[in-house]
Amino acid sequence: MFKVNNLTAYIENKKILDEFSLDINDGEVHAIMGKNGIGKSTLCKIILNDPHYEVKRGSIIYNGKDILGKPTYEIAKEGIMLISQNPISIEGVTNMEVLRTALREKSSENINIFKFNKEMEDACKKLELDPKFIHKEVNVGASGGERKKVELLHAAILKPSMLILDEIDSGLDVDAIKVVANFINDYHKETGCTILIVTHHKQLLDYIKPNYVHILSGGKIVKTGDYHLAEEIESSGFRSNIIDEDGKSE
Repeated sequence: MFKVNNLTAYIENKKILDEFSLDINDGEVHAIMGKNGIGKSTLCKIILNDPHYEVKRGSIIYNGKDILGKPTYEIAKEGIMLISQNPISIEGVTNMEVLRTALREKSSENINIFKFNKEMEDACKKLELDPKFIHKEVNVGASGGERKKVELLHAAILKPSMLILDEIDSGLDVDAIKVVANFINDYHKETGCTILIVTHHKQLLDYIKPNYVHILSGGKIVKTGDYHLAEEIESSGFRSNIIDEDGKSE
């Protein structure tokens, strides 16, 4: 379903990804871990075609199509949604307005307002998010944790087939992490979507058990395992018995 082939990318002439490859089958949950500044967020941004990065070679195949370099809105229409570390705020546009507009772009069918409102209210309840956010400007005045929940509210309505979570656990307290994780698990169970999680810590993965955990170093994946690899990272760190300074698997 999702396949990254030999992706090599730069920012300001600095190589960030070096022949990076990753395969994710339909409905699987994968997690990528690694030290700060190693390229995890870079991968997420390149998938959605952030213009700040220069891709020298490689491809990104999603449902049989090479989406590398396509306009971001076209990638979104293919069903891929990214929740970034720091979701932006949009003044003058409410969450209800942006979601209704996105749904009209996604489908030519008329929106059932009653169903639309009910889905938003139900999602807010699951996320323990004040329903007032439905009518608030997108992320304006919201805390870091509230922004992550608002983004998940958007996912609940837009129903992406692939959800990319770039450090969604950052800025969340213990209780909020559990709420967010339970929401993601329920969404995965209900939709069968594919999920790619980027994180530094295993706390989120304690609740969302990924099929595979990958360690990123030196611009590529150097080790892959199941959830227990995250436990090994938590206890031993990224360098001890896992990867050396050159990013090679020991």
